[in-house]
This record gives sequence, structure tokens and C-alpha cells, in this order.
Amino acid sequence: MKKHFLEFEKPISELVSKIDELKQMQENSTVDLTSEIQQLEGKVTDLTKDVYSNITAWEISQIARHPSRPRTLDYINNIFTNFVELHGDRHFADDKSIISGIAKLGNESVMIIGHQKGKDTKENLERNFGMPRPEGYRKALRMMHLAEKFNLPIITFIDTPGAYPGIGAEERGQSEAIGKNLYEMANLTVPIICTVIGEGGSGGALAIAVGDQINMLQYSIYSVISPEGCASILWKDATKANLAAEILGITANRLKELELIDGVIAEPIGGAQNNHVEMIDNMKKSISTQLAKLSKLGKDELVERRFERIMAYGKYEIIN
Repeated sequence: MKKHFLEFEKPISELVSKIDELKQMQENSTVDLTSEIQQLEGKVTDLTKDVYSNITAWEISQIARHPSRPRTLDYINNIFTNFVELHGDRHFADDKSIISGIAKLGNESVMIIGHQKGKDTKENLERNFGMPRPEGYRKALRMMHLAEKFNLPIITFIDTPGAYPGIGAEERGQSEAIGKNLYEMANLTVPIICTVIGEGGSGGALAIAVGDQINMLQYSIYSVISPEGCASILWKDATKANLAAEILGITANRLKELELIDGVIAEPIGGAQNNHVEMIDNMKKSISTQLAKLSKLGKDELVERRFERIMAYGKYEIIN
């Protein structure tokens, strides 16, 4: 499959194109171009490191939306075993933009809940571009209560532009469903690990992101509004999204500095989309380590710690 390159990756794409040309020439002739190909591949690695060491918040938001990034199902299928998907909110319908079910992480049973974007247009339409309706959040809440009943740790994967803003969703109580999840998650007595794997958009992300450990992938974003939406409101000009991205503070490192998240999971050179195997390995190690620590805490301690960290959000210092 041909790689999809972002605008700021143009110098990298030009080198990759040259490598592809040399490989094709080698296949169609008896000339050995292995040395030249390896040399160019080394240059690609060095150039990628250089480009990614100087990226802006706006460029990171483009990486977070990259169509080739691993999705929730990629992590489920490669980290966990014996996954059994559970469907429906028992009130209205099954929302396919939310994946949920029971699986094994090593020898431990866990409940998994995550946004699921599509990998092509057809799948995105089926998954509603990862934007849940109320029934999606009510399905997630049903799974959380099930997890608490059977004492299963909860693992969530966040990747959504936001909750679906359609009239039908509003009529069925979109805001109530999100608010109910926030309230209920704060009081669950099982460990909860939440990880932003791409976009973490507004309340649509928060509805499955109240936990004991909040992670973000290195090139993911987490914000109250998209950069384009913010620019449209502040300057009536969506083209100023790059400026809005800087002001919003949507990147993992910035949010870690502000103590709004707990951990940043490293991505491979060139982002998660560039090496699924390495990214999935990094994710598995992080989640396994964090779950082992949280599993040692008692139920009351989990709830108390979670409440304290939530109440610490937005703290400030008055300087005389």
C-alpha cells in the first residue's frame, strides 16, 4: 500500500519516491542497487527524525488525524486475546463508533471500550467517523457497570473529533449521556486506564476518559474544540487553525506540563502510522505496567485518588 504523506513531510516523500523507483529498476534489471537503496533509507530515517523534532502543534494535529494510524481494533487485535465484542445500550441501538467487549491482557480479564474510526470512506460512514451518538455512550456506560459488577479493570481508547452533533443525537439526550458517564466513571471502584490514540475531541472524548491513568500518544491531541473550530469562532477564519492549535495547548507534552494527563507514550520515528508493530508494543508495555500498579490499590483508594485528581484540574496560583 502506498504511504500517505502530510504536507510537512514532503521532503521525506520525495526521498521515499526515489527509493521506490530504484527498487522497481532493480526488479526489472540485473543491476544490484541494494547499496544505493540502503543509503537512501538511512537518509529517510535521519530526515524523518529532523522533521519530527521541529513540528508544530498544528502539524501534530494532522498526524493525530492521519488515516493510517492504528485504530482501537488494531490495538485490541494485537495486544489482547479472547476478545468478545458486546453490543447495544439496551435502550435504543448499537452504535458502531464505540467498540466494547471483554478480553484478556496476559492472564487478566479486562473490559475494553474505545472509539473506532474507519480506515476508508465506506468504513468511516459505517463508524460515523468515530463520532458517537447517545446510544454509544450509554453502551459504554453499560459496559462500565458490567466491569464493576465482575471486578474487571477498564481500558479505554480515545479517538474522536467529538460527539455527533446531529439533531437526532440531541433529541435522544447527547449531553445527558456524556454528563452521566463523567459522573459514573468518577465513582467506579475498578482501575481505569484511558489513552488518547489520535484525536481527543471535547466531551465526545471525555465521556470515556475519566480514569486513574490518563495517557496520550506522543503525536495525539486532546482539546475542548478543534483548531479549525476555535479559529472560526475567534477570528472568523478557519485558515488560522495553526495559530489556534498553538494557543489551545492541545499536544501531549503541553498537557503533561499542565498536569492534565499522567503519561505520554512514545511513538515510533515518523509517528504511529509509520510502524504499527512498534507502536502496539509500546502501548502493551505501558498499559501492562500501569495496570499492575493500579491493581494493588483498594477500591476506596482508587475512588479517592480519582476524585482528588479531578478536583485538581484548573488549579492556579495567585502571585502578589
